[in-house]
Amino acid sequence: MQIQNGTRLGPYEIIAPLGAGGMGEVWKARDTRLNRSVAIKVLPAEFAANAQLKLRFEREARMISQLNHPHICTLYDVGDGYLVMELLEGESLADRLNKGPLPVDQVLRYGIEIAEALEKAHKAGVVHRDLKPGNIMITKAGAKLLDFGLAKPASPVWTGAADGLTERKTLTEEGTIIGTVQYMAPEQLEGKEADARTDIFSFGAVMYEMITGRRAFDGKTKTSLIAAIIDRDPPPIATLQPLAPAALDRMVRTCLAKDADDRWQTAHDVVLELRGIGESSAGLFHERRSSARIHALWLVACIVVAALAVFGARAWMRPARGAAPTIRASMLPPPHATFSSIGTLAGGGASMSTGSGGVIGSFAISPDGAAVTFTAVDADGRTLLWIRRLAGLTAAPLRDTDGASYPFFSADGKFVAFFADAKLKKMTVDGGVPQVVCDAARPRGGSWSRNGTILFTPTSRDPIYRVDPNGTSRPLTKLSGGEFTHRWPSFLPDGEHFLYMAETPKGGVTSYAVYATSIDRPDERKFLLSAASQAYYSEGYLLFSRDKVVFAQRFDPDRLQLSGEPVPIADDVQYVQATAQAIFAVSGNGVLAYQSGAAEASTRMAWIDRNGKQLATVGNPGNYGNFRLSPDGTKVAMSAIDPRQGSEDIWIYDLSRDVMSRVTFGPTWNSFPMWSADGREVFFRTARTGPVDIYRKSFDGTGIERPVLHSDPIKFTGDSSPDGRWFVYYALDPRKQTKFDIRVVSLADGRDEPFLQTQFNEGEPSFSPDGRWLAYVSDETGRNEVYLTTFPASSRKVQVSTGGGSAPRWRRDGKELYFLSSDLTLQAVGIGPDARTSAPKPLFKIRASGAGTLYDATADGQKFLVGVAATETSTATISLVVNWASELGHS
Repeated sequence: MQIQNGTRLGPYEIIAPLGAGGMGEVWKARDTRLNRSVAIKVLPAEFAANAQLKLRFEREARMISQLNHPHICTLYDVGDGYLVMELLEGESLADRLNKGPLPVDQVLRYGIEIAEALEKAHKAGVVHRDLKPGNIMITKAGAKLLDFGLAKPASPVWTGAADGLTERKTLTEEGTIIGTVQYMAPEQLEGKEADARTDIFSFGAVMYEMITGRRAFDGKTKTSLIAAIIDRDPPPIATLQPLAPAALDRMVRTCLAKDADDRWQTAHDVVLELRGIGESSAGLFHERRSSARIHALWLVACIVVAALAVFGARAWMRPARGAAPTIRASMLPPPHATFSSIGTLAGGGASMSTGSGGVIGSFAISPDGAAVTFTAVDADGRTLLWIRRLAGLTAAPLRDTDGASYPFFSADGKFVAFFADAKLKKMTVDGGVPQVVCDAARPRGGSWSRNGTILFTPTSRDPIYRVDPNGTSRPLTKLSGGEFTHRWPSFLPDGEHFLYMAETPKGGVTSYAVYATSIDRPDERKFLLSAASQAYYSEGYLLFSRDKVVFAQRFDPDRLQLSGEPVPIADDVQYVQATAQAIFAVSGNGVLAYQSGAAEASTRMAWIDRNGKQLATVGNPGNYGNFRLSPDGTKVAMSAIDPRQGSEDIWIYDLSRDVMSRVTFGPTWNSFPMWSADGREVFFRTARTGPVDIYRKSFDGTGIERPVLHSDPIKFTGDSSPDGRWFVYYALDPRKQTKFDIRVVSLADGRDEPFLQTQFNEGEPSFSPDGRWLAYVSDETGRNEVYLTTFPASSRKVQVSTGGGSAPRWRRDGKELYFLSSDLTLQAVGIGPDARTSAPKPLFKIRASGAGTLYDATADGQKFLVGVAATETSTATISLVVNWASELGHS
């Protein structure tokens, strides 16, 4: 029977579809007799002819009719091939989990209700066998367990013979896997009998996901998923949600025991355990008839609740020295988002106007330690600024903060400043509209004093700038003695003195120093220490990083005097060599935050056709970015992160031999490779000589590296002309008002001249195959668009894109040009004689993983090499340490 709106099934009138499951379609309907809304589950027509499936459907009706319980969906009626059930208003637990983990009190409430429902079912002889978030509804009345479509009569745990048991037939053949794999017990996967303890395993997997927001078991394939369930334990809950009660972790681990004999044996046991945890977490320490082991667990839960109270305080009150213990915790990224880390390449984005220069580890903690703001990449690939109040359990994105980097709070914590779109911006922490403060093309940090003064570094080659009350900015410090940057300013408590780091290249080696000075007398600076990182003051200490370890050393902010020896307080802290930045921050009252660990493999290359179909993956996962196909299509040049050091170098991947070869070897970062027209050389940008310069490396057997251009402006590689005479690049000279300009250098004599120099940003130049045209990007209309212009003289201009564009790439015959629209859709434009262009044709949307422009086109334009995510999720977290100074042994 064809079911549609208006169909009548007995006295029930079909209104609208609600969903479909493995054993039927669910429709909203109206009971015409009682004038009430109901849900009707209909056996699909193709199943009706299968006697076995129909028998299972009818068995479901008999089972559900036995289960009268407030947390089990009520069965009203049974018809010919359909069931009539109560209509539940709310959302499935699966939909709720898409928003992130649940608060502990809700986890306990829903856990108890689900366990009580299972207890009722098991006592009635019913095993659900498909317990999962999609089969649990969250309503105003609490959790409701539904869909017993895969249920079967329960076989009790039995060690001897049982009359009649061998005569009971099941509807599934022995060895058949029935259920949803992610939540199935090992015995189900092995095709063995399921009993009540099978549901308890699934219940443990659901509880784990409610607490952490992540599945207990996962895998890229069904085989790897099954292997994980059978052989591996999920990460302890404490590593993902340190503030969850330890007893809850233990309860879930017992549910997830591989051997059914090691689990809780009944759902009633689970109910009692959860109630006990709930009483403990609420501070109700009632004496129970239980062992000392349970009392110890209650004590641990009490400590965790105390930690929650500390974290939940709006203002962190500093206790007497030694009175409060050090508390360590971890903060997860928002659901379906990942923290930026050193997997995001340090050399900066390819766009000349992003202004971020990479958003690696961009986070800050408020002066009172009550909130953290951070950058994270959402499911659509957008880098947004988020704020997480430590008294809460969720983070919220801040509006209009796309591409944000290096945030910092105002001294009163009411505002947050950040960099985006080549500007310094500010907004209220409650999420107001961002306001532009001043220009900041490629920033390197900022700080905001209690007097309202903002200090920042506008580009990677600048001194510290000060923002005047009228919004204009001017240099405050002066580069001297060969220094090429002052960066990472940080105010001291008086709001007059501040810290910053200076870099000085000498003889191919860069030295780093941390200085203290004042706003009124910035030239009277005082050397404090040598460290290639930012420095902060907190709790009577100066915090800085060396060799991926954060140290604290006694510091008098009035005398600007260090004393004693540095003491390590955090190790394995991520470090970005390219920007001389350790990924940590600290509040003024003793809350430390940092990211730790090496960069995870985040990207792998894949071939994708013009329809967006992935054809094959290429090579192994890694931290790749800015890759380009060689002219003959046999090799790929790319930037790659060293996971141990955070340094960035150029690598070549040979597509035919499946071999990766390293091209550069430091001593600093090397990025943005670009092939010469004949494929015998690779051009790249590097900071090895202090300024950002362009080098070239030959592949003629000599391996010679030589500079193409050594100059002050910040430079990005562009393209070499087909005849090998010219190299175009784009650069930002902080001393000029022309923003990013396109320049051309003669490869014969090194002559360097401007090609496109306006008041707007121009960049990303790419030669047409005949060398007569140059594709490039400009923001003259207010947003980035792709244009064509003649070469060697820019005498004519053609706009190619109309809705935003970047990263132009040519087909080898010059008859088609590709670019990315503002929403990262790959577009193709036909190029006719005299650069006549067709309307852009969308091909597919790129959801690239990594940094820079992660696509390139084959010579015929039929395939594209695209960077895709190597893993579904990232395990990166921000670690928090409260009262770290209490461990240093000072009174």
